[in-house]
Amino acid sequence: MSAQNVVSEKTKDNVHALTVGVRWSDFDMYGHMMNANFIELAQEARLAFAMHHFYARGVNMVAFVRHIEADYVRPIKWDGRHGTVTVETTVVRLGTTSFTTRQTIKDARGQVACVIDCVQVTIDPATQMPREVSEQERNIILEHAVVELEQQ
Repeated sequence: MSAQNVVSEKTKDNVHALTVGVRWSDFDMYGHMMNANFIELAQEARLAFAMHHFYARGVNMVAFVRHIEADYVRPIKWDGRHGTVTVETTVVRLGTTSFTTRQTIKDARGQVACVIDCVQVTIDPATQMPREVSEQERNIILEHAVVELEQQ
């Protein structure tokens, strides 16, 4: 599902929204979006979130997924046309070496289909080991996200 057709991208009220077109191959023989494709949509939206908030400012933050959890609320059905889904991304937790994004995937009518929480660990590219979230990264997250700070 990579390289989806991005229809729109915007940030409002600390929520980054990416709307992408879906393809008929994203769906199973019953016309439901396959579960793995929700995870791929979330990944694409997390990358767009990073591009918009970090890389566009010259901050080359490397983060690896540590844990991902998906709550499938309702199926997204193929309507026989070129439909879209919107993935809304925000940061809901900020720790010392990690942060958690919450992504709400909505169908073309705006109904929630899936909620994905993803723990990402910041990595030192030279050692490939976890490192603390830098002050600059922390400031960007605090500017653009709703977070719950861990006790230090």
